[in-house]
Amino acid sequence: MSLVRWDPFANLDDMFTRMPSLLGRWPRWAGDGERAAEWSPTVDISETDTEYLLKAQLPSVKKEDVHVTFDDGMLTISGERKQEKEEKGEKFHRIESLHGTFSRSFSLPDAIDTTAIRAEGRDGVITIHVPKSKTEARKPKEIKIQ
Repeated sequence: MSLVRWDPFANLDDMFTRMPSLLGRWPRWAGDGERAAEWSPTVDISETDTEYLLKAQLPSVKKEDVHVTFDDGMLTISGERKQEKEEKGEKFHRIESLHGTFSRSFSLPDAIDTTAIRAEGRDGVITIHVPKSKTEARKPKEIKIQ
């Protein structure tokens, strides 16, 4: 008979895979082989009088590894967090940080200035500025029934 180490949390991974909506953007395990996880950054979205702000939390991701695109009303943030390589004399015992490619897409409203969208990166946060366009407030129009 061989001894097996008891892990009280082993079944939690399966529960999160079966019910991903319980905790929102929880990482999903890509398979049982290497236990690699798919991940995506968290994004805070706010609004001021002049613009929409999207702030993507991307610790340990270089600005050069992030791509921001806008196409047909959709803003997409994509990129890759690379896994740290073992250095000579260093041996990892446990790696809990997630790595790999990611992509998040957001539908933007029509009243924006697409030519002035800009992004900046600082301290592991990519901030995307989406300026609002100057449009008149639309009034409801009554349509006569014929």
